[in-house]
Amino acid sequence: MEACSVARMMSLGHLDLRILPKLLALSLGGGSHRRFRKDQPLMHTETVVETSPELPVDVLVDIFALLDIPDFIRAGSVCSSWRLAYTILQSQLDLYKRPQTPCLLYTSESVGDNVACLYSLAEKRVYNVTLPEPPIRSRHLIGSSHGWLVTADDKSELHLLNPITGQQIALPPVSTIEHVEPILDNAGAIIQYKLWDDLDVTIHALDKLRDSLYFKAFLFPDLSTGSYIVVLILLPHRQLLFARVGDYKWTLLPPGSDYQQCIHMDGLLYAFTRAGGIDAFDLTGPTFTRNIIADEIENSIDGINGWLYVVQTPCGNLLQVCREIKLTKESFIVTEKILVYKTDMEAKKLVEMNGLCDHVLFLGRGQSQCLSAEEYPQLKANCVYFTDDETSVSEYKNNRRDIGILNLENHGPEDFVSQLWCNWPNPIWITPNLTRMNMGF
Repeated sequence: MEACSVARMMSLGHLDLRILPKLLALSLGGGSHRRFRKDQPLMHTETVVETSPELPVDVLVDIFALLDIPDFIRAGSVCSSWRLAYTILQSQLDLYKRPQTPCLLYTSESVGDNVACLYSLAEKRVYNVTLPEPPIRSRHLIGSSHGWLVTADDKSELHLLNPITGQQIALPPVSTIEHVEPILDNAGAIIQYKLWDDLDVTIHALDKLRDSLYFKAFLFPDLSTGSYIVVLILLPHRQLLFARVGDYKWTLLPPGSDYQQCIHMDGLLYAFTRAGGIDAFDLTGPTFTRNIIADEIENSIDGINGWLYVVQTPCGNLLQVCREIKLTKESFIVTEKILVYKTDMEAKKLVEMNGLCDHVLFLGRGQSQCLSAEEYPQLKANCVYFTDDETSVSEYKNNRRDIGILNLENHGPEDFVSQLWCNWPNPIWITPNLTRMNMGF
């Protein structure tokens, strides 16, 4: 085993994690680590003293457990002892407790059709990640949660994709959705789809169906299998469907419509309508019933002039957020104002809040998040980080995307990234996650 010198860290007695990124600037090894690379030159390394003692693997494991995921992955390529520590920690992810800051995932024509760019808010730099087929630039991004993307490819088929591990899982075929009917050619291949809407029917090309069918997707842990449940809100009536990872078809939930958002709390799926209604579903049993929590809620957010979001705070409070938008003269969408309300479930009303204090919100196509600025010091307290939330995005491929930070104290917006490379597909927040899904159930 080649030496991995303590001298790179000065000495074992004066271990300083602040210089660890310099060690990670060593040449990356082959294999999966080449998937994850910076788009900037690496820092120069210090001289290695080969005669210095090697760090014990258990010490390396403790150190690696404190790293952000990009540095953790790159650390595994430095030498064989670091690779061993990396492998041990990857197989025992319960030891890896480092909270991960959300990243903005987008694509750029300059880096290739199969490469995603991850902008790290913590490091203020970009990492490029090579992803499996089909090309990420050909997909729609309709959801993101727990480190997984929900994507719709150019045949309108859905996949789960973890951009950090590269694991990809096909979801049930679109043809198993009740009001979708495939049209076959003489050889039995699907060439178009019929989409039924009550008594009306429309015909869609394979790559156009996704624009008319998928509103949003959500991903929630499935405690019964140790895997995940995917929930879809479908157009045009915004009904709910779900499937467990490994299912062969989508299941339509009991009658309900006009859903805007979903959240999973206390073992139940809660769905929120545009009119202020709240429904709950228990997905753990053999049958699924709709429990109406509220037909309407006082001070409800109608979403006519913007978008509704639902998010749970770290202490368990339920927030509803109104993101008011306007159209520029070029017909670009711009976030104008964000209002935050606490949901009083017992009184069935919303109470407007005066900011977030020491918390931060993330809004967009992915699952909304509320984080503590104390736990994530790289983030700005009492601010909302938002990205584009437009549907039918393929009609607006060249539009400027609505991305930025809004301070809730003065409602002053600011940019944190350039718009030049963020047009297609729509950028989305994702929190890096090293977990691989177990498909052995």
